Amino acid sequence: MTSELTTPDGRYIVVQGRLWRAANPTLSAERKIRYMRELLNGRRALKAAKLSGDEAAVVAARRMIALAQVGLGERGRVWWKDGAPDLNRTLIKNSPYAPWYASLDGDAQDAQAA
Repeated sequence: MTSELTTPDGRYIVVQGRLWRAANPTLSAERKIRYMRELLNGRRALKAAKLSGDEAAVVAARRMIALAQVGLGERGRVWWKDGAPDLNRTLIKNSPYAPWYASLDGDAQDAQAA
C-alpha cells in the first residue's frame, strides 16, 4: 500500500501525480466511520455484481459508492468555504500545488507514486 501524500491545506491527496479530494476533516468520527463502511460495502458489492454479471446490482453498487463519497466530501459540493475552485482529478503539475510538490524530496514523491 502506498503512503498518502496530502496537500498542505488538507484538501487533496496526491495519487500518481493527480489530485483527489480528501474527506472532509470536520466530519464527526461516527459519520466518517459510517460513510467509510458504506463505501467499502459498496465496493465489495460492486465486485460481486461484476463477477455475477448482474447489471442492476452493478448500478446499485455504484450508486452506493457515489453516495458514500458525497457523504465523505470526496465528491459533490466542496467542503471548504473560501471559494477556492475544486481541482479534483487535476494533474498536480498543472495546479497551484505544483511548486509545493516540486519542493518535496524524491522519496516523498516516489512513495505515493508506486
